[in-house]
Amino acid sequence: MALGGVDLNLLTVLQALLEEGGVTQAAIRVGMPQPTASIALARLRRHYKDELLVRTGNGYVLTPLARSLLPSVQESMRRIGTAFSPENVRPPQLDGRTFSIGLSDNSVVVLGDLLLRRVRALAPQVNIEIRRIAPESDRWVLEHDLVIAPMGYYRPGGRPEVISRDRFVCVVDRANPALRDSRLSLADLQALPHAVAQLPHAEADPLQVALEKLGLAPNVALTTAGWLTLPFMVGGTDMVAAVPERLARRVGDAAGVTVIEPPFGMVELVEAAWWQASRTTDPAHAWLRGVLREVAVPLGLPRQRVQG
Repeated sequence: MALGGVDLNLLTVLQALLEEGGVTQAAIRVGMPQPTASIALARLRRHYKDELLVRTGNGYVLTPLARSLLPSVQESMRRIGTAFSPENVRPPQLDGRTFSIGLSDNSVVVLGDLLLRRVRALAPQVNIEIRRIAPESDRWVLEHDLVIAPMGYYRPGGRPEVISRDRFVCVVDRANPALRDSRLSLADLQALPHAVAQLPHAEADPLQVALEKLGLAPNVALTTAGWLTLPFMVGGTDMVAAVPERLARRVGDAAGVTVIEPPFGMVELVEAAWWQASRTTDPAHAWLRGVLREVAVPLGLPRQRVQG
């Protein structure tokens, strides 16, 4: 099928490429041979006059244009799915349904209220239980209808669905003497004491990987179980912390910290959703996942900016 000279079959491949961040993973997801996915990527590159995926080391990173495309591609696919879904004609039975949703501390802050308000607006008869998942447990996907957590930090099995992308920024106390023109250098980052989140499966931590590539070994002065408390621990001290940008900007004023551009450059954080395979065909669960995709559309990668 084509529209305006564009093969709409490429939209599915484009979504997989942008969400998976790699050709091999995208090919597996859409069920096509890798050479076919590579050909589709070449066609998309010609269409957009942009590389979209740029090889770096053993993987790929999204170009700025690719990151900007992701929310609109996700929304387009959601609308197409809604138009052709039987549930669009015959809504699922939701009366008295209770959904248990497990969220990481970051997802609680940036996504929890959006999801809860949208569910309440669409189906006030639905009960929602939102719980913060315990980082030390790998069993929470069995205990909840839906779980949203950082990709790579949690490994409950199954293929997760990418929900949103964020990036890491730095937070420091507003009076930190190391700040010069609202910036820190890599040397400052090495010298300052760090407050860090100790997460499971830390070998998959993109921030740790990025710092190791730069030869930086943070001087860790404080460790917490998640990112949410880090800005409050940093306020009033000489420490620095790297946290997801949306969380930092949500709580920065209350914590008394300033949000600055990281001297280590762009490091993405990918949040994903997991659920038990047995729930995939449940119409009510499919409805909930559709609501999640809808509220997550604006959560594309934030634009880089400096805020004092």
